Amino acid sequence: MSVLDKINGPSDLKKLNIDELNLLCDEARKFVIQKTNATGGHLGPNLGIVEATVALHYVFNSPQDKFVFDVSHQCYTHKILTGRKEGFTDPSKYLKYCGYTNPNESKHDQFVVGHTSTSVSLCVGLAKARDLHKEKYNVVAIIGDGSLSGGEAYEGLNNAAVLGTGIIIVVNDNEMSIAENQGGLYKNLELLRNTKGTAELNFFKSLGFDYYYEDEGNNVEKLIDIFSKVKDTKVPTVVHIHTLKGKGVKEAETNKEEFHWIIPHALDSDSNSSSSSYKGYEELTADYLLEQNKKYSDLVVITPATPGATGFSKSFRKSLGKDHFVDVAICEEHAMAYSSALAKSGARPVLGILSSFVQRTYDQISQDIGLNRSPVTVLVFWSGVSGADMTHLGSFDIPLISNIPNIHYLAPTSLEEYFDMLDFSLKRQLYPMFIRVPTDNPVVHNPDFISDDYSTVKNKVEIQGEKVAIFGVGSSFSLASKLHQKLKSKFNIQATLINPRFISGLDTNLLEKLKTNHDLIITLENGISDGGYGQKIASYYSHDDIKVYSYGALKEFPDREDSSTLISRYRFSTELIIEDIKSDLN
Repeated sequence: MSVLDKINGPSDLKKLNIDELNLLCDEARKFVIQKTNATGGHLGPNLGIVEATVALHYVFNSPQDKFVFDVSHQCYTHKILTGRKEGFTDPSKYLKYCGYTNPNESKHDQFVVGHTSTSVSLCVGLAKARDLHKEKYNVVAIIGDGSLSGGEAYEGLNNAAVLGTGIIIVVNDNEMSIAENQGGLYKNLELLRNTKGTAELNFFKSLGFDYYYEDEGNNVEKLIDIFSKVKDTKVPTVVHIHTLKGKGVKEAETNKEEFHWIIPHALDSDSNSSSSSYKGYEELTADYLLEQNKKYSDLVVITPATPGATGFSKSFRKSLGKDHFVDVAICEEHAMAYSSALAKSGARPVLGILSSFVQRTYDQISQDIGLNRSPVTVLVFWSGVSGADMTHLGSFDIPLISNIPNIHYLAPTSLEEYFDMLDFSLKRQLYPMFIRVPTDNPVVHNPDFISDDYSTVKNKVEIQGEKVAIFGVGSSFSLASKLHQKLKSKFNIQATLINPRFISGLDTNLLEKLKTNHDLIITLENGISDGGYGQKIASYYSHDDIKVYSYGALKEFPDREDSSTLISRYRFSTELIIEDIKSDLN
């Protein structure tokens, strides 16, 4: 009988001796590796926090004591210990639980968390509510050193330090963010590691925290000792632990960036030995920017700690060098404002950011970029409807970005169009240009493509027709083309097929022309429809005798739902659309 067989909840840990706790750590790590290799997910962060999670649950009393895991991409062992081990030990239930904390799964989870730097703020709120209700329990934030670079982490620390009551912040220092840590804070963390926490220069003490350091952050016995010391503290306290990211998998220990998050079967021997020459938009964008760097001495490529996700590989970063590539750390807001100032000063910033993380930058897009008309180039990757976790959806960027004044948000439909827009933005530097990077396979659609002027809102009519007009936004243009073909073959209708390109404004000249010989407008966009492009067109025609069908995602947080389910619910297929509009085609 394994040790894990005895564990059905945190209280069972307290019956184990140190040898059994060490065996439990080994078993939990084994199942984390097996499950993550089968399904994909965050490998490195979870492997490094195993011992700390076991020690936390041994010392504290969850769910009475509250744990908040920052980002919560290091919560796998926590789930194993809190009644969800079947999701890691039983392959048939690998997909039962999500990769992040979720109160709908367990009372041991306080919040749905998937974005970074939020744990301290959340714990300050928990501690304040506890005191207002005159209750007694521990509130513990578990935050990685990478997450400390985010602005909200500083705001939370600043408030926590003067809270005047017990709050515990465990700083999991594994010397890494997703890629290498960036920023001045990490010099102090390094100093604290080198001096075993005794350096007089101490960021946390300077704020007013009680401070404890444990160099052996993967030693469960020593972690139990240090957590026992701070349990039931009455003052704001930081416990700084030094851990090894990726512990237990040699490749993850040595190549921490690549194994931060893995695809299914990444650890299989045949997977590691195989190579592919395929290049997606991310890799092609990196190749393009390397060429542009030869042309423009003031080009600056920027990432907010997600270089790999946007194609900015280690070799790419090395080729550009520190003068032309900047990782600002997990600071999306700073990345936008920084880009704005660069552009205003005549430089050519190109910011690559994931759609899910754009949500964190609304104020900077509005104030620092839009209001100031800073001619930045921002590339929005991984946008659209997907089967992602609810914390990492890329479907909200069109309403968010396109409704801010002075922002030109473009949605290319092809490889040629994408790079033409990029060329235009870098050469002309007329206004803020955001480009929604396509998510389909990058292929050449039109070898005779002619460069265009994107200085005015002008849609491109790909096929002129009558009666029905179809607008296909960005990657939805392929569905629009299929719908066009279906209308022609099944109903003998030669519809007008339109590539909007601009999704932050309407081509009113074209919309007026469509009134003369069109009765039905169909808009397709791979994103949430509320406040999106289609609703702008529907609003424009609200006083006219033209019917508008706008297709996009519903306003919701779908969680790991397969594409066929979403397509059906959003009616995002030619068959379902024709079913909807059939009565209007006669």
